[in-house]
Amino acid sequence: MIYNYYPGCTLSTKAKLLDLYAKRSGEVLGFELKELVDWQCCGAVYPQAEDEIATKLSSVRSLAAAAAIDGKLVTLCSACHHVLKRVNDDMANNSEMRDKVNAYLELDTPYAGETQVIHYLELLRDQVGFDKIAEKVVKPLTGRKIGAYYGCMLLRPAGIMQFDDPENPTILEDFLQALGASPIPFDMRNECCGGYMAIKEKGTAQGMVSEILASARNKGVEELITACPLCNYNMDVNATPSEHLPIHYFTELLAEALGVKEEGEN
Repeated sequence: MIYNYYPGCTLSTKAKLLDLYAKRSGEVLGFELKELVDWQCCGAVYPQAEDEIATKLSSVRSLAAAAAIDGKLVTLCSACHHVLKRVNDDMANNSEMRDKVNAYLELDTPYAGETQVIHYLELLRDQVGFDKIAEKVVKPLTGRKIGAYYGCMLLRPAGIMQFDDPENPTILEDFLQALGASPIPFDMRNECCGGYMAIKEKGTAQGMVSEILASARNKGVEELITACPLCNYNMDVNATPSEHLPIHYFTELLAEALGVKEEGEN
């Protein structure tokens, strides 16, 4: 099976491992991620102004490109997924914005939100199946006490993202169980880490990271996984040495369990 794939900018730079291990794991699980031709940066932040059009155009171009192929688009980065999903909802439900965007882009076929935006985790759960993944595991993560850190962008706004229960998500814990690990839910796994404030308001971000890591440690978490490059960076860089927990992209652990992560590779 071949899926249209939107990698986003960070997966070519700081978050290469998120991309690399997703592709390797896909080969084992029987699917391929085919990168969209000429995709553009989504902007990483969904604009809140209702009349903001310009910063949404690049996302619409990618969504329309996927619609012209088979109507499905797989993402990995939480920020990219968030922006694409919300812009897609705008194109489906905001007629004024849709008309303006289509008039500006002059697409061969006007776009109206037809593409299904799928996060890689949803692909694993709904298309492959966690039970099938468990059958492919050759190096189970037995005994590893791992906390799933969702952050905020995958889950909210819940009515649009429709990813999981925003207050009590389970998809990452179910994923970890399929790999043989011992997932440990903790109270602040779906709270914002302050990633967008990590440079301008470093102290605020450090305080938010400290609370999240304390919440995880208090439950016995020994390492974390995430789907967000910004969360990964913030939780790593803005943790004090005494607070620090190892943090991995979820695809790293998937590749490890499937036996396609080489020893010492990082």
